[in-house]
Amino acid sequence: MRIGELAKRAGTDVETVRYYERSGLLDEPARNAAGYREYKEEHQERLQFIRHCRSLQMSLADIRVLLDLKGNPSAGCQGVNDLLDHHLERIRTRMVALRTLESQLTSLRHQCGEPHSVEECGILQNLSESAESHECACHTEH
Repeated sequence: MRIGELAKRAGTDVETVRYYERSGLLDEPARNAAGYREYKEEHQERLQFIRHCRSLQMSLADIRVLLDLKGNPSAGCQGVNDLLDHHLERIRTRMVALRTLESQLTSLRHQCGEPHSVEECGILQNLSESAESHECACHTEH
């Protein structure tokens, strides 16, 4: 199959396929007599694996490790477990940061309770004051 068909089957675009090839995650296919790349089912399976890992917010480096581990089926799966545990810890850390951000934005949002002109907007005033190194409502402890 050609690159367009592979991309369509995997639910991605052609540039993504090329990017994964350039980054070494997807093996470059053989070329036919006309010089066109000829992808096989293995390419599609690997591309779908990569896309699924990306949907789980895994980095390309982590995916590369998983692909290497997957290529050694007789090895133990401790490396996979360790990688996933590390990824979970990064996600948990990010969730804490996102909750803090949500709290900050909520505090900031409360600075402008009723519609008025932009000139009187408490949110914009707070953002401007913090840009001038003053305390912003969103960074105070609650």
